[in-house]
Amino acid sequence: MFMAQRRQGTECVRDVVLRNPAGLHARPAATFVDQASKFQSDVILFKDGREANGKSIIDLLALGAERGARVTLIVRGPDAPTALEALLALLESDRDET
Repeated sequence: MFMAQRRQGTECVRDVVLRNPAGLHARPAATFVDQASKFQSDVILFKDGREANGKSIIDLLALGAERGARVTLIVRGPDAPTALEALLALLESDRDET
């Protein structure tokens, strides 16, 4: 995990493979946005050169991230390490939420 100190807080970056059978669609994306919105930090996901705001359901759905997709999660802000761990748990979960 990469962590760098910034004026506004910490930046954490992690690559993750999506395990949820639905990927980041509908319910899993809504759950992710709900969790991401609880943190002060900015949440960004990258997939295949595209960027999505992790607090926007529309952005996450537009990524088209299916099960098995590799995404990069970047969290920047004062609670970045805590947010990263919570959000990784969601992305790495193989719980079927369809």
